[in-house]
Amino acid sequence: MAQILILGGSGFIGQALYKELAPYYNVHATYRTDDSKLESNQHFHQFDLEQEEVHLILDQLQPKFIVSALRGNINSLLYLHQSILQWIRNRDSRLIFLSSANVFDSFTHFPSYEYDKTFSESIYGRSKIKIENALLRLPPSKYVICRIPMIFGYNSPRVQDLKKQLINDQPVEVFPHVVINATHIDKLVQQLHYLINRRRRGIFHLGSNNLIHHSDLIKDICEVLGYPDPLIKQVYDSNDDRQLSVLPKDNLLPRHLQLNIEEVISYSAPKNS
Repeated sequence: MAQILILGGSGFIGQALYKELAPYYNVHATYRTDDSKLESNQHFHQFDLEQEEVHLILDQLQPKFIVSALRGNINSLLYLHQSILQWIRNRDSRLIFLSSANVFDSFTHFPSYEYDKTFSESIYGRSKIKIENALLRLPPSKYVICRIPMIFGYNSPRVQDLKKQLINDQPVEVFPHVVINATHIDKLVQQLHYLINRRRRGIFHLGSNNLIHHSDLIKDICEVLGYPDPLIKQVYDSNDDRQLSVLPKDNLLPRHLQLNIEEVISYSAPKNS
């Protein structure tokens, strides 16, 4: 049974991925802050990327797959990934790096595909690009880059924050000129499971196959949450439509693992609806 290590296993994506993979693999995960429930789970390991060397836990567990789902200080993350790349270089191990649509946030007119050139104006996007570029210098068998757009789903932080705004009658900020695609957490972890199980390699865009304006998506989600007339604050950051979408084209997943915006909206509704 392949051993998998999820770095950032106590985060939103990490927790969902652990639940998806644990019945099928020997899965270990890291967490940072004190948590009595996680401390009692022998498959969870406390790890602070700003104070500890990652090779210690890698040497201990010898994972075949390392999933990087960590958030934190950008410089610390860059150093950590350089350490991981050095560790996997001469071992039978592969890094699955969860990147972001923000690696393309400087492009405005067209959607971005897997092998388009990355270019970002944001600090966050540029940090993701630096890690991607380091991975691309390795043999293709050593990495999978997963570029992920906005993540929704009823229990997602994004939808939970939206619910709080709606309940408190606070204005919901939308960007009418931003065109995006999106995903939901249930489908995302199924896609990651497939990539691990089939030992896929390369770059994957794990978002919906169709696009929508950010404002329309948020309004549709508000409606399925039971708020058809939310208080909206429209933010115009450009005069024309601006793309922040990562569409799959070269590395398509099986049909049952693909999704569309309508599914993202429906999965943001309460589970019993």
